[in-house]
Amino acid sequence: MTWLANFTMLSQGWRRFVLLFVAGAVAGLSVPPFFILPALFIAMPIWVWALDGAERRRGWRRLFGPAFTIGFAFGWGYFLVAFHWLGAAFFVDGGWVLAAMPPAIAALAAMIALFWGLASALAHLTWSHGAARIFALTGWLTVAEFARGHVLTGFPFDLLGYSLTGTDEMMQLASVIGVYGLTFLAPLLAMTPALVWPADDRPLSRRLAPFFLALAVIAAQLGYGWNRLAGITATERQDITLRLVQPLVYEHADFGNVDAAALIDRLLMLSDMRMNPNDQGLADITHLVWPESSVPFFLSTYPDALARIARMLPEQTVLLAGVPRQPYSLEVGTKREPPYNAVIAVNTDGEVIASYDKAHLVPFGEFLPFADLLKQIGITQFVPGADGWSHGDAKRRLMSVPNTPAMLVLICYEIIFSGDLGDVQGAQFLLNVTNDAWFDGSIGPAQHAHHARLRAVEEGMSLLRAANTGLTFATDPLGRITAELVPGQMGALDVRPHQKLATTVFAQVRHWPLLIAVLASLLIGFVGARLGRRRLPQ
Repeated sequence: MTWLANFTMLSQGWRRFVLLFVAGAVAGLSVPPFFILPALFIAMPIWVWALDGAERRRGWRRLFGPAFTIGFAFGWGYFLVAFHWLGAAFFVDGGWVLAAMPPAIAALAAMIALFWGLASALAHLTWSHGAARIFALTGWLTVAEFARGHVLTGFPFDLLGYSLTGTDEMMQLASVIGVYGLTFLAPLLAMTPALVWPADDRPLSRRLAPFFLALAVIAAQLGYGWNRLAGITATERQDITLRLVQPLVYEHADFGNVDAAALIDRLLMLSDMRMNPNDQGLADITHLVWPESSVPFFLSTYPDALARIARMLPEQTVLLAGVPRQPYSLEVGTKREPPYNAVIAVNTDGEVIASYDKAHLVPFGEFLPFADLLKQIGITQFVPGADGWSHGDAKRRLMSVPNTPAMLVLICYEIIFSGDLGDVQGAQFLLNVTNDAWFDGSIGPAQHAHHARLRAVEEGMSLLRAANTGLTFATDPLGRITAELVPGQMGALDVRPHQKLATTVFAQVRHWPLLIAVLASLLIGFVGARLGRRRLPQ
């Protein structure tokens, strides 16, 4: 490995850029559902060695010089691998749109890589040649990951911490430090080979000590997870039974051209189906769940829909359905606001008794940033609806339905925002309705589903997930899948949520330990740089 360290430190220009880009792509193999953790240990030291050999500049180029380019190249490679599945959405329309896919995905990855470029540049300002330097880079990289999860509504897919969640046992540490805490831990551990090589006059045993310490931390993580899984008993609730429908509705791609009657026929058939000789259909079901976009039309355009739903529902059953919802306008002549991406609760009388409107919309997917400007050059959002979608109120995610434990409803990718789900204290379980059909055939649905499972671990609550084409499943409060449907098949799944656990450490303290760890790591980096300068010959 000494040769690789020396080669990296001596590389410059386009050769260094390509090397860091490839290293970042290798690191991208650590994300769900690949979970090739050794790839991170191979790639991360290359970033450190590149900064070891990076030229120092003056003025503004200290921040946007070689160190910035190193982090940007690494991040660009990482995010191209991690986010390549977003290109599957372009195949929905096909045709000339496919030509825009490569530059669009490359541009998105490059924009997000700017966060890593800036982290790299800031770390290099306090760079040293000891262990302190990996603390500096880890601290700023964690800040960058937290920022990209929050700036401009945030896009926290594939945080580095997900690389440390490949098994049920490894996931359990998220109940203490959350995925952002794991995002601090992952690069810190993966950079330790940079303290082993290049070889110097220290004994090999001393040089290997940080690397073995990193392996010991991972072993301790597994041990903690095994102990938590063995020591906690998850108990199913007996007061509620949900039927999660997986309807395979592809009409969402053509919002204005839907055979409403035929689609309702399919949904009603799946909802009341008997899956075995002892199945009573909806007779034993308290809540029927249709996923996001399962009804891709306004109910007002098919008035008989609610009547047909009411006739199907037994007296004790409530339907929770993912539908577009038109905002109410009381003033004549006022401009109608864009619709909401919503979940509504319908009772046996066909009345809408509760609703939640999606608050965290997908940029370029459900709303268009700088819409007036971009529409002039022909750019629109991917999800149908010419005027985009309106933002709902995140405070209303806690849906209260009569005779029902309070549930936290999260639509699609709202589930990926760690520590920002809403009123989790008042909720008894998480309900996630989603439509990942845009990305069928890619790793996207599996990646999204894994992100969702980690929220169950963080919050200590069951997750019930109804997906249009898959993955539809239920987990216990430890994130373990207890029941699931085969992706890509029509069907229904009857599940019961588990009792909520006592409040997890993460639910109590949120990101405060992360803040302390980041500040400590930046301080270590700063002190290391100061001490290093003092040791230089005068």
